[in-house]
Amino acid sequence: MARRSTPPGSQSSLREANRARLLDSLKRHGRLTQIELAGATGLSPATVSNIVKELTASGVLHTSFTSRSGRRATLVSLARQVGLVAGAHFSTRKLHVAIADATRSVVAETSLPLAIDHRHDAELDRLSLLLGDMVEGLGGSLSDLLAVGLAIPAPVDPRSSVISTPGLLPGWDGIDIARSLSARIGRPVHVDSEANLGALAEAREGAARGASSSVYVTVGHSISAGLLVDGELFRGASGRTGQIGHMTIDENGARCRCGNRGCLETVAAGPALLVGFGDADGIHRLRDLVTAAGDGVPAAQRTIADAGRHIGIAAASLCNLIDPERIVVGGELARAGEILLAPLRHALERSVLGGGVPEIVASDFGEWAETRGAIALALDHVAVDADLVAFPA
Repeated sequence: MARRSTPPGSQSSLREANRARLLDSLKRHGRLTQIELAGATGLSPATVSNIVKELTASGVLHTSFTSRSGRRATLVSLARQVGLVAGAHFSTRKLHVAIADATRSVVAETSLPLAIDHRHDAELDRLSLLLGDMVEGLGGSLSDLLAVGLAIPAPVDPRSSVISTPGLLPGWDGIDIARSLSARIGRPVHVDSEANLGALAEAREGAARGASSSVYVTVGHSISAGLLVDGELFRGASGRTGQIGHMTIDENGARCRCGNRGCLETVAAGPALLVGFGDADGIHRLRDLVTAAGDGVPAAQRTIADAGRHIGIAAASLCNLIDPERIVVGGELARAGEILLAPLRHALERSVLGGGVPEIVASDFGEWAETRGAIALALDHVAVDADLVAFPA
């Protein structure tokens, strides 16, 4: 519903700007207390309280009570009836899909295996059908989706929704991914790299929440990083920021899928880690490797620890460049816990200049981090204030 036009600088215009600021904070952070909303928006507590009462009465916001530091506080979130958004994550080997309401509460989710050489046309067709089935299961239709966020395992040019480094995801090069999926489902679609969206999820509501700057490193069949500086994603000119999987570790090393030699992925990503195991070991997938390491198999533990050391050296270069407060490690290999993180942390301590080592933690959301980030991306593009709310004068 369109907002009524008001003269710039008028009292009504100021009230609408304040409402928009508050709603934007809730879209970004999910649930906040009224005191936290005042801090996030720069509005006075009295102004926040008045807006919350007004928009709760009109059905836009939902309030509940919580206890913070032993004191009762009003917790504020967008109301569920504002609408639904979807998030999807094409990893190298699996598709995750979730549907959430405006409070970021997931109301449906599923995951499916993917072929190694999956192509955009077949997989976007599959995702379209899956989204339709999921919203129908909720008693709705695709038209009920306000927006869809999509994470893919390759850097994406934010200006074109096209993969910015050809060859990293065969079968997807040169495709405007957002437009292609949107044409199938008739809904707005927004695309970014899995590392960026994992970083967004962890910063907004996960292990990096509260950090002024953070790095999310996803480690699985590929390796990449998402960078947040002052709470905002840093994508670079063409979306290629954070490709630490293609930092050179050994210039005379094995040839990487990107065409260079000795990249981090050639010694620490899934295919490189699995090559030393055969049928007799029963280790065919990263999941098998992580399970074996957890069961105390020395060869599996050494393989993951070596990967951790290599990743720590590459992460140290990032730390020397942007000096993050916290590093969150996600992806399939992160399930190994301290078997991976301890040697990563040790290598980082040895390589970072000046001894200023950031905190190293595991992802709060595990394999669903990127999907949660895709939901956040979709919600960021939903114009709750302008399109869905009829503001009173």
